Amino acid sequence: MKMCLACTLLVLLQSAFVTAAQDKTEYSIDDAKSKLEINVYKEGLFKAFGHDHLIAAREVSGSVQFDAQMIENSSVRLKVGARSLTAIDPGESEKDRRDVQATMTGEKVLDVTKFPEIVFSSTSVSAVKKTADGWELTVSGKLGLHGVEKAVSLPIHVRVEGSQLAAQGEVSLLQTEFGIKPVNVAGGSVKVKDKLRISFAIVATRMNSR
Repeated sequence: MKMCLACTLLVLLQSAFVTAAQDKTEYSIDDAKSKLEINVYKEGLFKAFGHDHLIAAREVSGSVQFDAQMIENSSVRLKVGARSLTAIDPGESEKDRRDVQATMTGEKVLDVTKFPEIVFSSTSVSAVKKTADGWELTVSGKLGLHGVEKAVSLPIHVRVEGSQLAAQGEVSLLQTEFGIKPVNVAGGSVKVKDKLRISFAIVATRMNSR
């Protein structure tokens, strides 16, 4: 009798696991359709002589496990190639953009040779609110940047249309929390603010639907 009961419980557990797995839909992040940008701002006595920077990620990859019936069971893993971060800086000269690029990827800032990837892995999804075209929610997880891993929370708007999932949001981070010292020039009269603003519009395609 005990053996039969144990077998029944095992079958029920396996069935529940399979059902839960089937409820989740896997999506692959589409690099060509996704956008991630970083706004870097200046401060200091002579900040008017410097300029803010706009950085764009050229390599964004990863996957999303999305459960439309229970959003809290969803998860995401996002990876950005540190070398792919590119100084856009509209209105600036090509030389200035090259200088910014060299500083950003060099040892004083990202040190991309030593730390080639920026990775975010979710640990929970909360504050789910249904909207007219999707959901507003908060994705919490671990962000690995410059060899440091920190807990971060991302407010996101998600929508699903056909075979595609789209997620948009923005978050502010402090460079110093990841062991990066903000760049300054002219003895600190012009310097980069510690706080960065990161905005993203991620598009992912359902697996086996391409």
